[in-house]
Amino acid sequence: MDLLQSYSDRNDDELQNPNSSSPDSSPPRLLAAKSSAPKIDDTTLALTVAQANQTRARPIDPTQHVVSFNPTYDQLWAPMQGPAHPYAKDGIAQGMRNHKLGFVEDASIHSFVFDEQYNTFHKYGYAADPSGSEYIGDLGTLKRNDGVSVYNIPQHEQKRRRLEKKKKKKEEGDDDIEEEEVDVEEVNNPSTDVWLMKNKKSPWAGKKEGVQIELTEEQKKYAEEYAKKKEEKGAGRENRESEAHTDKSTFHGKDEKDYQGRSWIAPPKDARANNDHCYIPKRLVHTWSGHTMGVSAIRFFPKYGHLILSAGMDNKVKIWDVFNSGKCMRTYMGHSKGVKDICFSNDGSKFLTASFDKNIKYWDTETGQVISTFSTGKLPHVVKLNPDDDKQNFLLAGMSDKKIVQWDMNSGQITQEYDQHLGAVNTITFVDDNRRFVTSSDDKSLRVWEFGIPVVIKYISEPHMHSMPSISVHPNTNWLAAQSLDNQILIYSTRERFQLNKKKRFSGHTSAGYACQVNFSPDGRFVMSGDGDGKCWFWDWKTCKVFRTLKCHEGVTIGCEWHPLEQSKVATCGWDGLIKYW
Repeated sequence: MDLLQSYSDRNDDELQNPNSSSPDSSPPRLLAAKSSAPKIDDTTLALTVAQANQTRARPIDPTQHVVSFNPTYDQLWAPMQGPAHPYAKDGIAQGMRNHKLGFVEDASIHSFVFDEQYNTFHKYGYAADPSGSEYIGDLGTLKRNDGVSVYNIPQHEQKRRRLEKKKKKKEEGDDDIEEEEVDVEEVNNPSTDVWLMKNKKSPWAGKKEGVQIELTEEQKKYAEEYAKKKEEKGAGRENRESEAHTDKSTFHGKDEKDYQGRSWIAPPKDARANNDHCYIPKRLVHTWSGHTMGVSAIRFFPKYGHLILSAGMDNKVKIWDVFNSGKCMRTYMGHSKGVKDICFSNDGSKFLTASFDKNIKYWDTETGQVISTFSTGKLPHVVKLNPDDDKQNFLLAGMSDKKIVQWDMNSGQITQEYDQHLGAVNTITFVDDNRRFVTSSDDKSLRVWEFGIPVVIKYISEPHMHSMPSISVHPNTNWLAAQSLDNQILIYSTRERFQLNKKKRFSGHTSAGYACQVNFSPDGRFVMSGDGDGKCWFWDWKTCKVFRTLKCHEGVTIGCEWHPLEQSKVATCGWDGLIKYW
């Protein structure tokens, strides 16, 4: 406090007498400012800040692809700077020009927004400027219309505004104003608002009751003829539909019974095998041509082979004589679509047909009558009768819905369904004294079943396996030959384990994509198969080598059957509609 007092007194004295000095008064002291922060060399920081400021101010080169700093928005969108190009009329460099009028910048605009402005400009004469919030075009119309676009305001709103304006003008006393000039075309056009206002009734309000005019004699005559033709046309269609589904058969032979009263399907008494040794055929013996479309399957008459049954894609099944005349004996017509598969009963007196019309029919071979029809509503791919003589009333059918359906033909009821496959069932083959059967499917697997028990007892599926659309049993019943769709025939054992025989494999033909039938000679020495090129291939069973190939058909050779008695004769069928006997 004393120091302060003396300090204040000293100041007062100095002010009064600046020349006087007091010995007691001390000289003034200046204290240096102190900081707790350490001393830093801020030269680098100052340089960095200056460089950043310099970078921010520097314009970006438009031809530059990479920028080494983070530019600001203003820098990116700044106009181009620098002297005008000496050879460009409008100062734009040649490299930057992308249009004949200069440089056009890409802009992202929605198609609806563009159409709205485009149509507004063409209707009213003004549109919004895409580069800003201003308008271009006829600004007077813009002011009158309050800046509305063609899509902004609905028709009923425009109509309401027009009526309001009219009302306002009347209230202001402008009664002498003449009505707006109305276009005559608009008045006569029912789709315009003017026509609606004039008529006050919608064209959809109800049909106008016109005055009934009497028809002339000529018109009456024409109307009667038209009605008559329509009735005939309808009746003709009904008849055609009923004809397609009626089961009928035509016999083409001389007599259905011979002088001794024997039926035409009776086998000849002297028909028997000449010897047990089979030979490969060399030449064509006979050709049966009667189908108008491809032949999908052929079957010889069981045990004797004096008749051959054929299924065609022309909806017909035909049976042909083999030994004598070589003519068609009977045609069976009952399906509305192509026939896929056929199967004889053990004695040949009856046979089954499976068709693309989803029906399975059981026919009497001799009379051509349909005994019964079966259907599940799904497409049957294969039909088989149980080969046991005491079980000939059981029918198995492999369906497109992955099931094998078993019917009792006596009762017509489904007695069993075998439902394990994951694809359409292609084949059914009985093995092991007909106690079991093997099925193949589009799911590329083989499954073995006990007859009557819907449980798989053996499931064969390997990653390398393909679909097998045809399977045949070797005459000694120990082996199965399966036509694999990778252009080879695989051999499986029919013993307990159903193993693949890796040593026996028959290849060389092209069967991929076609369900070409595979078959054996009666003595088991040869394997034969059709292929996609119209050939019939013969292999030796022991050596697995190709023995012979015959060019049989134009197109696919889909079926081949060895004659059961005549050891050197083979029948083939193809998609050319022919059946050939070799």
